[in-house]
Amino acid sequence: MSAFNTLRRPAASGKAEWLVAFLHGYGSSGAELMSFADYWQSSMPDVAFVAPDGPAPTKDGGFQWIGKRPAGDPRLYDDAVEAAPALHNFLDAELAQINLGPERLALVGFSQGTVMALHLGLRRAVAPAAVLGYSGGLVGADKLKDEIRSKPPVMLVHGEQDALAPVYGMMASVKALSEAGIVCQGVPIPGLGHEVNADALIYGARFLLSAFAFREKHGA
Repeated sequence: MSAFNTLRRPAASGKAEWLVAFLHGYGSSGAELMSFADYWQSSMPDVAFVAPDGPAPTKDGGFQWIGKRPAGDPRLYDDAVEAAPALHNFLDAELAQINLGPERLALVGFSQGTVMALHLGLRRAVAPAAVLGYSGGLVGADKLKDEIRSKPPVMLVHGEQDALAPVYGMMASVKALSEAGIVCQGVPIPGLGHEVNADALIYGARFLLSAFAFREKHGA
């Protein structure tokens, strides 16, 4: 039984070859990010999707993984460390439930969900096939050298007009990840705020499909 309230969508083909796990932003829920699967599933028939709600309710409604803190607040890293063990266990259980190995996982986050996707993805014993983050970035960059365990490919997609999480945070994250030896691409979206639009979903789908194809060909 999952520790989180969770939405699941099985692979359209009837047999999952990959698992995409969505991690939502502050005050949101798994259902909001599961809507991405509405756009992606037709091009990803062998992908199962899972979208848990964060463990803590927020005063504004919805849920959270970590505290609502300003970008750059060092407590974001501490929060991520605290939240990580339960999420690692959740991901392992979800993979086991559909008989997939850890290399068959992709993490997709939005805002603080991106913080968690990066934190988890770089510290799993086996690298996920991909980490895709929207409107968020890396915390604890100074800890990465000592803590990194795996190097999944990463794409960060970010609105140039994001007032809540300015795009320079994405650029700094790409720089830190690249310096850590991770294949990482940042995609700024002109005119976009703290949200995801059709262009962002298209970039994300192409990245995931290419990452799956690469992993299929080359292995973990």
